[in-house]
Amino acid sequence: MILSVSRRTDIPAYFSDWFYQRILEGFVLTRNPMNTDQISKVSLLPDVIDGIVFWTKNPMPMMEHLHLIERYPYYFQFTLNPYDKDIECNLPDKEQFLVSYFQRLSSDIGSHRVIWRYDPILFTDRYSVAYHKEQFYRYAAKLCGFTEKVIVGFLNPYEKTKRNMRQLKWRLPNRDEKMNVLAFFSEVAKEFELKLETCGVDLDCAEHGIHQASCIDKELLERIGQYKLDVVKDKNQRLKCACDSSIDIGTYHTCKHGCRYCYANENLKVAEKNYMGYDSKGDILCGTIHPGDMIKNRKMKSNKIIKIEQLKFLD
Repeated sequence: MILSVSRRTDIPAYFSDWFYQRILEGFVLTRNPMNTDQISKVSLLPDVIDGIVFWTKNPMPMMEHLHLIERYPYYFQFTLNPYDKDIECNLPDKEQFLVSYFQRLSSDIGSHRVIWRYDPILFTDRYSVAYHKEQFYRYAAKLCGFTEKVIVGFLNPYEKTKRNMRQLKWRLPNRDEKMNVLAFFSEVAKEFELKLETCGVDLDCAEHGIHQASCIDKELLERIGQYKLDVVKDKNQRLKCACDSSIDIGTYHTCKHGCRYCYANENLKVAEKNYMGYDSKGDILCGTIHPGDMIKNRKMKSNKIIKIEQLKFLD
């Protein structure tokens, strides 16, 4: 199985010590967000985990101990957006810290294992089409050579997102604006030798050489791990999502970044309250086991087919 760490919260930024403890103990408990009295016991042993995908805006707390997961193929989805504190409230300074963290992580593990996410693209009076073009070019110039791919997407306005952004006077772009932005991004990506893909964008951008991303990407894990995987697409994601299937071990409403557009947090106050239940030694993230909870072992197996070296030998 592929492990997603995590779409629901930023584990590298806030819970890396917990994650490493779970790796050492070989399992994690994960509560079903749709049926909260059901808990899965998920094995983290290398013989069943085929790879790990980390999602983060700040990997620094995790970077010192990456040797603890050297047995696992893994890569990072690193979101680096051009927004100020009015949108992304609690992130470290991007110019002083996050750009250099991106570059350092890439230097440590390889540029193919750090994917740049410019996502979501949102529009206000301040964050205009022209602003996004200028900032995308500026960040691409800083990150070229430190990544091979950039994934972009537009704001998906969930109800909680609308509530958290109501003071920002945001608006949804029309189709022409989206295509205008993507066409420009495509030219910038070509200039800096980046592969540009879209996440959840309902547009045909093939004329600009842009294709749909698989953010959980078995092909990249095959490249890193040097084996083939028999993995199907994830049926539990959005219609336009091309991700391969995975298990997510995060917990919603626990990330303290405070990003206004976040789909995974009700709001920052709720996240801060839930964070008070964080125990780095706990089996479950930001929570406890209650009477009546049903804990079941998640049925898991490796989806590895055969080592690439073996395939070459057989040829």
